[in-house]
Amino acid sequence: MTRLSVNINKVATLRNARGENIPDVVKFAIDCERFGAQGITVHPRPDERHITRRDVYDLRKVVTTEFNIEGYPTDDFMRMVIEVAPEQVTLVPDAPGALTSSAGWNVLENSEFLSGIVMRLRQAGIRSSIFVDADPLQVKEAARIGADRVELYTKPFADSYPASESASEASSLQLEAAVAPFVAASSEALKRGIGLNAGHDLNLHNLAFFRHSLPLLDEVSIGHAIISDALYLGIERTIREYLSCLR
Repeated sequence: MTRLSVNINKVATLRNARGENIPDVVKFAIDCERFGAQGITVHPRPDERHITRRDVYDLRKVVTTEFNIEGYPTDDFMRMVIEVAPEQVTLVPDAPGALTSSAGWNVLENSEFLSGIVMRLRQAGIRSSIFVDADPLQVKEAARIGADRVELYTKPFADSYPASESASEASSLQLEAAVAPFVAASSEALKRGIGLNAGHDLNLHNLAFFRHSLPLLDEVSIGHAIISDALYLGIERTIREYLSCLR
């Protein structure tokens, strides 16, 4: 079964809007695990507009499944993750002020830099995952420099996925075209012997098809959609429905 890691950045965004501790990010993470989530993801940014460094240390004390920290590997970021020792660090190419991730690494052009980061994580006993576009060449290079996994940037899939599914031939062709680059990237990961994650804009509408198309997918990291759905369904039912998509 593909594992579900819940990104709780948006919970911290809501908390920070009032400058207090409601909602409680740590309690929310504990509850997500209690309701079946198999991991907790955070993406602390330099301006701490959602997850803070203090959150990272507090969460490390309570997360019992898998703790995944995303971020651009600055010196400060690397010092923090090596001290915190999460199970996984996902390397993203975001500029400090980026609103959200909008592209994967060009691993071919940054191989020397990334290989050093991957080596530091390996020496610290931390699994590395490199955020990449659905390009077999980038997956191949990530494997060559020693990454344990890649995370496929799935917004292009979500943008191409039909707004409403239909049994028509045209819709079927559209679905296959949307997922084809990700299937190719998945095959390359399998060929190179590295793990495969995915994330960004996956939701209850498109997740089951994506998971069915990539049966060797190790993990999905989803935040915005889960927190948005939880406003209507509650977090327990939301996690249950996402897990159902992954079975």
